[in-house]
Amino acid sequence: MGRYVARRLLQMIPVFIGTTLLIFLMVYALPGDPVRGLFGDKATTPSVIRALRHEYGLDKPVLVQYWDFMKGIVLHFDFGKQIASGRPVTEILGEAFPVTLRLASLAFVIEAVIGIVLGVIAGLRAGKAADTVILFFTLLLISVPVFVLGYILQTVFAINLGWLEPSVTDSTSFNQLLLPAIVLASASLAYVARLSRTSVAENLRADYMRTAIAKGLPRRRVVGVHLLRNSLIPVVTFLGTDLGALMGGAIVTEGIFNIHGVGGTIAESITRREGTTLVGLVTILVLVYLVCSLIVDLLYAVLDPRIRYA
Repeated sequence: MGRYVARRLLQMIPVFIGTTLLIFLMVYALPGDPVRGLFGDKATTPSVIRALRHEYGLDKPVLVQYWDFMKGIVLHFDFGKQIASGRPVTEILGEAFPVTLRLASLAFVIEAVIGIVLGVIAGLRAGKAADTVILFFTLLLISVPVFVLGYILQTVFAINLGWLEPSVTDSTSFNQLLLPAIVLASASLAYVARLSRTSVAENLRADYMRTAIAKGLPRRRVVGVHLLRNSLIPVVTFLGTDLGALMGGAIVTEGIFNIHGVGGTIAESITRREGTTLVGLVTILVLVYLVCSLIVDLLYAVLDPRIRYA
């Protein structure tokens, strides 16, 4: 196991370099000049523009800028400075990421728990009324866009019924984050439920299930140990990669509920062409994806004892 983990960590290095380089090139290929954008319609001298571009290293070739960026991350964990405010990007990351991490974590719990429960119920009752209702419900969640679902739930539960706050004023309160977390988890919840349902229905017909039932094992043990451990392998794969997607895909949800997290910062950085801030945010998301992928691979051996890593 140790050798496998070490090998996977080494494999992450070229993947991390390749993805960050691609993101860096794409960001700096965006039209417009962030330095000129600071002044808007106000006139300024070319010497001031040149001085600011030199200060932020924008007058260097793109590959040199990328080398300086990576060197700052590796040696000093320094992502540079935001052009508009002059603040360190690490400070902005420190403010935005905890907010989105709390939101994504709550959405992940909702997605995993409710999705797996619905999927198991549907799989155990495949072809029956409960299965049909769950399939219809999940199809509805997949079909409705996030921004539409967000405004519907906000109007019904916050404005009309008054059960929840229409916008998030305290990002540390899980009660206020509950509604946006449900909206953020809605589509992924439906996919988890459908994936769990298919996997459970297929494994119910497997030979080891017939053997376990023939041995007279309690139904709780047959379902909870033999069936779920094998059925959850594809679900765990989806969940592991979806945590990063929840953090990166929160732009619309954060906008609806006025949450100042990663999503809003990314949208603002794109608008202002803040390449340094944008690359820094996406770099952290890449790290989240890589770590989640490693954890998923290690969980395979826990769920299925037949899987072993040399």
